[in-house]
Amino acid sequence: MRPPAGLPTQLSVLRIILTFVIIPLLLAPGALAKALALLGFLAASFTDWLDGYLARRWGATSALGALLDPLADKVLTLGLFATFAWLGWAAWWMVGVIALREVVVTGARLLAARRRIVLAAAREGKQKMVSQVISLTALFVVSLLDLLPPAQVAERFYALMVLAAALCLWVTVILTIVSGIAFFWRHRVALQQALK
Repeated sequence: MRPPAGLPTQLSVLRIILTFVIIPLLLAPGALAKALALLGFLAASFTDWLDGYLARRWGATSALGALLDPLADKVLTLGLFATFAWLGWAAWWMVGVIALREVVVTGARLLAARRRIVLAAAREGKQKMVSQVISLTALFVVSLLDLLPPAQVAERFYALMVLAAALCLWVTVILTIVSGIAFFWRHRVALQQALK
């Protein structure tokens, strides 16, 4: 059964809308709000996988969808990383590195698009996105555990989760830098043409 042609694009729009639901929940006090924010994030991450799957499987692609899908990803991930930095769970410089990479790569893509040059995503970029989702999930879990009574959370388990979240963040930052360098190296000729 073929899905509606505009479904992948609608899922991208839904991901943007969910972002503006998740962030207030994340900022709200109480474990319930954090748990709902985590569920919202998992739902948003699922729409990211689903819209890509449908677009590839059914060829349900459009120019608007090609623009909205990566935009929705950036709104979701950068919005949440900034929120976690605001809450003290992530370092601002790490968020800055991630944001700089996204802005510069997006700018390069838009510049190339003006010359009708398509700079396709590569494996490194997809790995970076997966690492961002894992890091954000770990941060959600740690922020939720932090609100539970000490009697309900083993101290060693909590410390282990904090360490895991920190390691995930470092991996994300490293993959962000590597994927950015790989992107510009792979597309160096196309970008030179776009700048002429």
